[in-house]
Amino acid sequence: MSKLAPIIILAALAGLAYLILHNPPQAERAPAPAAPQLSVAVLELERRPYRVLLQSYGTVQPRTRSMLVAQVFGEITSINDSLRTGGFFEQGEVLLNIDRRDYLANVKIAEGSLLDAKQALIQEQARAAQALEDWQRLGNQGQAPALVLRQPQLAAAEARVASAQSTLDKARLELERTRVVAPYAGRVMNKLVDQGQVVNRNSSLAEIYAVDYVEVRLPLRNRDLPFIDLPENYRFETGATPPGPRVTLRSELGDGAGWSGRVVRTEGAIDERARQLHVVAQIDDPFGIHARAGAPLKIGQYVTAEVEGTLLHDALLIPTGAIYQGGYVYIVADGILQRRDIEIAWQNQTEALVASGLEQGELLALTPLGQVTSGVRVTVSKQPPRAARAAAGQPAAQP
Repeated sequence: MSKLAPIIILAALAGLAYLILHNPPQAERAPAPAAPQLSVAVLELERRPYRVLLQSYGTVQPRTRSMLVAQVFGEITSINDSLRTGGFFEQGEVLLNIDRRDYLANVKIAEGSLLDAKQALIQEQARAAQALEDWQRLGNQGQAPALVLRQPQLAAAEARVASAQSTLDKARLELERTRVVAPYAGRVMNKLVDQGQVVNRNSSLAEIYAVDYVEVRLPLRNRDLPFIDLPENYRFETGATPPGPRVTLRSELGDGAGWSGRVVRTEGAIDERARQLHVVAQIDDPFGIHARAGAPLKIGQYVTAEVEGTLLHDALLIPTGAIYQGGYVYIVADGILQRRDIEIAWQNQTEALVASGLEQGELLALTPLGQVTSGVRVTVSKQPPRAARAAAGQPAAQP
């Protein structure tokens, strides 16, 4: 029996080896998923009317800024309450008075000189008439000489009257200039003198500016220029320039409301430093003097501007958040994610105008995809255009 044991063991091992070789173990595989694992939100693209709104910025400047100066010498005798820093005044309002007594005396003196000159002229006219009568009484024939008729003396008397009249006019003008009158409706930026102060000719009195409207110089990006109608085509037949695009200004210093105006002119050259074209917007009644309610604009105030651009009738717009590296997007076609290169004609912070690469009706992927590549099967959840814009933090664009 001991001799058969090794034989039995060998036979058992051989049988086990045969079973392993002819019946290998089968690995259990998990069934394939019945549906894709990635779900994306999509926007069905559609063409629609769209008003381009260009973004810019600038500082508020007065349309007219002046330095009031004294045109006569003297002591300031009174100052209008409006003549203080920040004060408003109307056109023609007397802002201050300079002592006028010396100038009133000069007017009286000039009036006396004029009366003397007129009296001398009357006497000279009488002498000239008498000389002509004497010439004719003596029986002289022909035209009497000028010296006989006292024509040089008469011309000199007339010149003295004219000179005296000019002196009187000048004295009256200087007397008038003792009253400093506002040249336009405006506001005081800086008051430089006070009552009792003696000023000389050309002494600065106050810095003022007009309040009927203000201007804001706005730079435009070169890529924005094709999407705005600028007021630079002068109409020779009417002698006018067409009205420019509407502008809305906003500022952090305001109460949230905007100030409305228009682009009134385009600067004649590209700015050499910024290499941009600047336009000038005009804002009427910026200080709420006539009808406007809310916070007034301040000179030197920084504002952001929204300039009305071209109305596009067939625009294809996509959210800027769906664009990768500025040049491609993902679309979903037949449940498969596909990369699509696009060309952007114009864009702002929230929307981009597509020039080529996409068509109406295609499904644009809105979900951030990270490192996902083309060819992945996905499920989609379609969003209507308004909901998609809201999800991207965009207001609905108005035509």
